[in-house]
Amino acid sequence: MRDRPAPLPGGVGVSRLRVYDTVAPDGLVGGTPHVHLCCTEGYVVTDGEGVVQTLTMAGCRETPLRPGVVVWFEPGTVHRLVNGGGLSIVVLMQNSGLPEAGDAVLTFPPEVLADPAAYAVAAALPDGGAPGADVRAAYRRRDLAVTGFQTLRSGGPAALAAFHAHAIALRQPLLTRWRQRWEAGAGRAAADTAAQLDALERGEPGYLGDAGVYAVNEPLERGRLGMCGLLDTYPAAA
Repeated sequence: MRDRPAPLPGGVGVSRLRVYDTVAPDGLVGGTPHVHLCCTEGYVVTDGEGVVQTLTMAGCRETPLRPGVVVWFEPGTVHRLVNGGGLSIVVLMQNSGLPEAGDAVLTFPPEVLADPAAYAVAAALPDGGAPGADVRAAYRRRDLAVTGFQTLRSGGPAALAAFHAHAIALRQPLLTRWRQRWEAGAGRAAADTAAQLDALERGEPGYLGDAGVYAVNEPLERGRLGMCGLLDTYPAAA
């Protein structure tokens, strides 16, 4: 093992997720509907069963989840996990660091989305959702987001377009920091591949001799309150 930082492949983020198992206002069990503005998200289902509800300009969809299923969706897809029993997932997130920096926007009702201060209050969790924080706060924000999600699903493309516009307005002040994170993470990974291809074209093997092997023996933390459930998080680099 070499003791130096190395990003996960492609600059992705990895976490283990145990989906919430309490009932939301619409009678379904599961997580908080939200959207990502810059990140494609993927699920590898490891245990249990359920569905992921998605909403795009093409309409509503439900994708069944069971062990072995892999699902992914692009930025702009509103998504919500529904837990049919013991649903656990390995989450792969593009642009590791951006989701933690605010890339996700929850589907709160329009009057909350239109007020950055009100949105911040509604989205906040005690101690930032750190392990041991009161999970009831996560349920409260989920329930508010489910209320907004129900309105979105019945409102058609115009309602979704309005939600996207609110989400962009909320997050525009963060874009400079997002770009810096991307450049240091996924952008750097892509640039490294370009440099390696250039070296191979020149017949220069030097970088191959610098290869390292890395391992993380356990999650960085267990039980962080996420949008969809309890997260066991891993560092973005070894």
